[in-house]
Amino acid sequence: MSDLETRQLRYFVAVAEELHFGRAAERLSIAQPPLSRAIRELERRLDVRLLERTTRQVTLTGAGEVFLRDARIALEAVAAAERRARQAGRPDPRLRLALKADHDAGLLPKIIETYEAEDGALPIELVLGGRGEQPRQLRDGRADVALVPSPFDSSRLDFEPLLTEPRLVALAANDPLAARSRLSLADLAGRLLPDGAPADQGPTAGPPATAAAHGPVSDLTQIFKLVELGTIVCFLPVSVADRYRRTGITYLPVDDLEPTTLAVMWPQDSRSPAVAAFVRAATTVVTTAYALGHRS
Repeated sequence: MSDLETRQLRYFVAVAEELHFGRAAERLSIAQPPLSRAIRELERRLDVRLLERTTRQVTLTGAGEVFLRDARIALEAVAAAERRARQAGRPDPRLRLALKADHDAGLLPKIIETYEAEDGALPIELVLGGRGEQPRQLRDGRADVALVPSPFDSSRLDFEPLLTEPRLVALAANDPLAARSRLSLADLAGRLLPDGAPADQGPTAGPPATAAAHGPVSDLTQIFKLVELGTIVCFLPVSVADRYRRTGITYLPVDDLEPTTLAVMWPQDSRSPAVAAFVRAATTVVTTAYALGHRS
């Protein structure tokens, strides 16, 4: 069997995700006939059927589901190799730090200060993203290290937990639940999170996958406005809630809501001295703060 091409993998992933040759062809900006031929050629090379086709629908076979998972990983690895090579060849190398704005438990300034005193430190370039995007940014080469709140997908990544803190639910001050002193997840039935997911199911790992009527939102200012209007509720770490007290929003504890753990995360195969320096700085800051807190 000859070597597979990234083009074939991209074509298959598009069809497997769309489950429709026409939509996949439009997504790839190619005509449908060559796309169909490419998929048939891929199946011939693999000597296995990846898709079941009828006049009404396209579905994945068992082999197709396995190949889709691995094809995504392979394409991600190729993209990461390209980005990391460009990064390594820059005349002004940087440490690309991925994080969601305000989700650093207030530790980032001290971590950066400690990191800059480390041997091997490089200038930091912030890579801001929404909830759950940071692990993907590490895997596809857009970032070198990240600060990530749980829950998160750590596949093919290493991480070190930094601290754990409770989460609160933010809801409109005029919401009937706001009169309560504490809640359970079941009390939030019928209410939606910023990504459109049901609030009573709790937070999930990964980026938003479901759009609400207003569309998924990740900007904190937009989220607070929608919470104040009673359109959504939101789960926030205590450290974030403390920084954003508003008259139109009530924060309440939720008994069965898991706490969040802030972790520093990096690719498993990283050999970067700058990444190692940042991880050391982050763990040092947390260890020092914890020790000082217990002595006070």
